[in-house]
Amino acid sequence: MIEKTALPQSKSIMITTDYSLGVLQYIPFFYVIWSDDLLSASEISVVKKTIELDASLSTQEKQQLYLWLDKGNPPEDEEIKTWKQLVSASRVKLIETDTHPLTSFSQRMGNAHCAGCEFNDHLKHIEINLGIQPNHYNHLFDVEVVHERTSSLYDPHNLDEILKGSHADIVDSFRKFLDNPLFSWHIQRDKEVYRNRVLKQVSLLGEKGYGAMAYPKEFGGKNDMPGYASIFEHLMFVDGSLAVKFGVQFGLFGGSIQKLGTAKHHDLYLKDTVKANLLGCFAMTETGHGSNVRGIKTTATYDAPSDSIFVHTPGKNDNKEYIGNALHSKMATVFAQLIVNGKNEGVHAVLVPLRNEKHEVLEGITVEDNGYKLGLNGVDNGKIWFDQVRVPRANLLDKYGEIRNDGSYFSKIKNPNKRFFTMLGTLVGGRICVARGALGGAKMALTIAVKYALGRRQFNDSIKMQEDLIMDYPTHQLRLTPAVAGTYVYHFALEAMMNQYRDPSVPDKRKIETQVAGLKSIITWFANSTIQECREACGGKGYLLENRLADLRTDVDIFTTFEGDNTVLLQLAAKGILSDFKAEFNSAGFASVLKLLQSQLSDKLTVINPLYSNKVDAEHLYNPKFHMHAFNYRTRRLTYTLAMRIRSYIKKGVPSYQAFLKVQTHLLALGKAYSVELAYFEYHKVCQNVEDTKYRGLLEKLGALYALDQIHLDAIWFLEQGYIGGNKSKAIRQRVERLCSELRPHIEVLVDGFGIPEHCITAPIAQ
Repeated sequence: MIEKTALPQSKSIMITTDYSLGVLQYIPFFYVIWSDDLLSASEISVVKKTIELDASLSTQEKQQLYLWLDKGNPPEDEEIKTWKQLVSASRVKLIETDTHPLTSFSQRMGNAHCAGCEFNDHLKHIEINLGIQPNHYNHLFDVEVVHERTSSLYDPHNLDEILKGSHADIVDSFRKFLDNPLFSWHIQRDKEVYRNRVLKQVSLLGEKGYGAMAYPKEFGGKNDMPGYASIFEHLMFVDGSLAVKFGVQFGLFGGSIQKLGTAKHHDLYLKDTVKANLLGCFAMTETGHGSNVRGIKTTATYDAPSDSIFVHTPGKNDNKEYIGNALHSKMATVFAQLIVNGKNEGVHAVLVPLRNEKHEVLEGITVEDNGYKLGLNGVDNGKIWFDQVRVPRANLLDKYGEIRNDGSYFSKIKNPNKRFFTMLGTLVGGRICVARGALGGAKMALTIAVKYALGRRQFNDSIKMQEDLIMDYPTHQLRLTPAVAGTYVYHFALEAMMNQYRDPSVPDKRKIETQVAGLKSIITWFANSTIQECREACGGKGYLLENRLADLRTDVDIFTTFEGDNTVLLQLAAKGILSDFKAEFNSAGFASVLKLLQSQLSDKLTVINPLYSNKVDAEHLYNPKFHMHAFNYRTRRLTYTLAMRIRSYIKKGVPSYQAFLKVQTHLLALGKAYSVELAYFEYHKVCQNVEDTKYRGLLEKLGALYALDQIHLDAIWFLEQGYIGGNKSKAIRQRVERLCSELRPHIEVLVDGFGIPEHCITAPIAQ
């Protein structure tokens, strides 16, 4: 007969139970397990194994506990209510900072009714293996919870070191440099004052050599493009306008001279450019042609008698539009159709002076201010028209196409299409920086929102207790934690892209251009949705300018459309994926590609059987092999079905351009799928190389959250394809929620791991 234990309650009410003291210590665990409603076969196995190995339990006690693990015959509701009463009656505090909170709570509960009774060390195995965290149960028990702001298990400095990677020295010194009154954040009301302040900041950055970071050493640089990208991201912590103006001056204008020009241009202009002594702009986009760079109308016509090039805006809407630095610049890199001896040789770049030493606009040039914008009002965007503006032949940036002394055109790249894409491919680094900048905005927003949520309290079911931290609410965790995970994944994906882009052993950058086009799209969209979620998660406080979320939201908004409109870029990425398979849509080669794809899909489909589609145990759902298989299958399937659709249209006589128009939404789906797979793949490689197993485990958990959240977001597609069943889809959603809860104790460590300097986190709600 199991001994009876009388447990005291308030007002001298006594509850008499048939639970022995051995069973009593398991009660909090069983209450959490059944209230959680996530009792899977693997979890039952964990609990059974613990009970089996627990020598302190009698046979009768083990039998009692085994009975409570039968999913076909679960405990009665009244029994579960009794468990809650037992826990509440113990009047023991739940301390979240304990190493194993629920295990320690159970020990104290046992001691409350059996002074000096032995601590059951076996219980911690249930807590560890089931991933039970305080947020799974601190709202279930009517007991006082000693809340923790954050866990001390991990050190954010270590995470920061992992994120900084090989350029830690540059990042650390730059963070110290930013602790300067000139870089302190202020609410800006006057546009001209704001622009002049940003100009001073850019000038100081140039003076101190930070603008030259990506340039060759002979021009004062360090030839360090990844270091430059890190600096660009850190400037978002200071001000979005500063980051963008910095990028225009040193990345776009200076980068065009470096990448598209030759030695004569480098010698004449780069030293002054990197010091911000020569301010310039990047005049590519036109009012009437947007993303269609190849279709721009500005002309650069070579005149042999004068050995000059005449730059001209032919029509009303052919002006350069939204040109950053337009009002402060003395020179512009102008993209135009190069016409030599009456023949259009395609788009080339020409250096065109805009102003004299007195900063007066030169003859034939008209510049207008774009005026106030949704955000980034510290950047002087403008419109530019050219009326037969004459420049020397030497001003043509002629790395990929030159006008020789005899007046003839010459290029080593004979194919005009290849020449055009080679030229644009040299500017891929700018798209990586744009994505890094947007991600920097997301990092700042998440840091502010998380710190606010760890200080702001609201609601409770007892007027006697302190209100709960809003970060302890599962809904709030779901709002912010997947975004934190995504930020880590995308950080490492962009680092990998930058390393590949700057690798001299890979001269053909077309594949990287495809990859960066997709990543820039999904990351800038991610950043915008994350910042908006952070704004809402901070309520009215997030709406105040002083808390920076409003400016972050409006500043990052434009990142989705500059350096390439996201929708256009995703189509570019999808077309690149198709070309990777060397699919020629109107040739016999296309059929062989389809056959290869079909074969690869068939191999993967052998794994997708009813058992796999409904496999829901934690070991499987958290396994990177499952995540990679899901992402790769989606990319392959979308590629195959897209190719089949295009083939079908072409066989019916539809021109290839029209065929692509008919499958645009399919192209977007493929571009997104490929980019998510790529980001996760690069992130997983980083995790495998982290030597510290403790931090590797934390990063792997973030990776699992990202992967499951992405699968959940596209659950309709995976269900339609039969890749997952209904039960698996539900289990994935539940695992996303559970991972958010498991990461709750470490959420502040994770945002502190972004390494944002304290002097940049000026939002009052984040203090």
